Amino acid sequence: MATMGQLWANTGSALATLMFIYTIFKQWFPHFGDHLEPFFQRIFGRFYPYIQITFHEYSGEHFKRSEAYLGIQSYLSKDSSSRAKKLKANTIKGSKSLVLSMDDKEEITDDFEGITVWWQSKKEGSVRQSFSFYPAADEKRYYMLRFHRRDREVILERYLEHVMKEGKAVELKNRERKLYSNTPGQSHGNQTKWSHVTFEHPATFDTLAMEDKKKEEIKSDLIKFSKSKDYYKKIGKAWKRGYLLFGPPGTGKSTMIAAMANFLEYDVYDLELTTVKDNTQLRRLLIETSAKSIIVIEDIDCSLNLTGQRKKKEEEEEDRDEKSTIEKKMMKNEGENKESKVTLSGLLNFIDGLWSACGGERIIVFTTNFVDKLDPALIRKGRMDKHIEMSYCGFEAFKLLAKNYLDVVENELFDEIQRLLEVEEIKMTPADVGENLLPKSEGEEAETCLKRLIEALKEEKEEAKRKAEEEAKQKKEEEEEKKRKKEKKAEAEAKEEEEKKKKKIEENGEAEH
Repeated sequence: MATMGQLWANTGSALATLMFIYTIFKQWFPHFGDHLEPFFQRIFGRFYPYIQITFHEYSGEHFKRSEAYLGIQSYLSKDSSSRAKKLKANTIKGSKSLVLSMDDKEEITDDFEGITVWWQSKKEGSVRQSFSFYPAADEKRYYMLRFHRRDREVILERYLEHVMKEGKAVELKNRERKLYSNTPGQSHGNQTKWSHVTFEHPATFDTLAMEDKKKEEIKSDLIKFSKSKDYYKKIGKAWKRGYLLFGPPGTGKSTMIAAMANFLEYDVYDLELTTVKDNTQLRRLLIETSAKSIIVIEDIDCSLNLTGQRKKKEEEEEDRDEKSTIEKKMMKNEGENKESKVTLSGLLNFIDGLWSACGGERIIVFTTNFVDKLDPALIRKGRMDKHIEMSYCGFEAFKLLAKNYLDVVENELFDEIQRLLEVEEIKMTPADVGENLLPKSEGEEAETCLKRLIEALKEEKEEAKRKAEEEAKQKKEEEEEKKRKKEKKAEAEAKEEEEKKKKKIEENGEAEH
């Protein structure tokens, strides 16, 4: 065994010496070196047991940074800070933090399925040019992977795929998440494009005013969706999920969306339907959205006249005299946005048609204050898979708000607040509760804020009682008015019938004469 080891050591030493001589010879006699290079490469390749793969930073005709290089850089960054001795910090566009990577000429090892590989970060000089597409005209960086030839199959078939997959995951985790909106501009002509800002909303499920059981149910649903790529492929469905958030204004629908985005680390696309010209443009916007994103259409009942398009004419006639305030607002919005030709059919195709399968891992969220105003086809299961009611503030939600706003977890005033919310069943939105708990001046004590909330709840009770009385009075007046109209109509019909009989008698008398 020792003799064999000595033989390999001597062979390696001889090859190293030969390569050194060849390098010197090529430097001084470049023309002859080019002819001898194939010969030396064959000899060196016969005895050298390792394979090398090079991944250049820039490749291709358009001089763009190689995705493979960026993926490897992200993959190695998770180990570089603990293994490499020389590091360099880069600020990468779209990343929320510095990226640490190996400095030039640094090397680290990596293990995969019991196999050791070596990664080197290198750069090579080139002839300086007056103009170049590369950021640094006189050098080109690349990563070199070295592994034993016996491991070729594992490295090429599984390891490289593992590196790209893990590198992509690191990129997504470190990326700066964005909030997109589709605002038309003069520079876009008739096209509506996505523009974005950094998404920095602080809402989380921990700060969301909602019962813990309900929050855990939503979080479990989101986790299951994010890990179900193979399952959706198995059942033949696009990897997407629809959420309908409904409830009165101020119940936290927008906050819920922000909490969902922060929980999954997704981007958010805020889609304003009134700025979309037609169904074709709507499809184009969908295609331009990225994976790991939430597409939001807030107040879907007010965006366009997508409600009631399938009503019968008789129902429309009955409803004409009973238009609610929100319906009138919808009609006004429709008149102000005559250029938009987005239809209910186009929106349905946007949600779950063929075009919805262009991409994956996307959540579509609709919000509405009046769920009964929406067309059933728009919110059926399969399109809006999960319906979440955002209700008024309960006592459990109040305790969370008290902790968030006042750092108070227990107080003697809690009993009175619990009585008002649960026994008296006073309806107040989490937004209004939070506003009353918010200190209005420096040094205002928590007890003052809690008392202010109690007074607001009592006022809300009186206001609700007053509104109920007014509604009852109005309803009674409407019923009396209907009764008067009915009686008046009956009298008119009776009078008309009496005149018809009288006229008939007169006609019969004239006929006898």
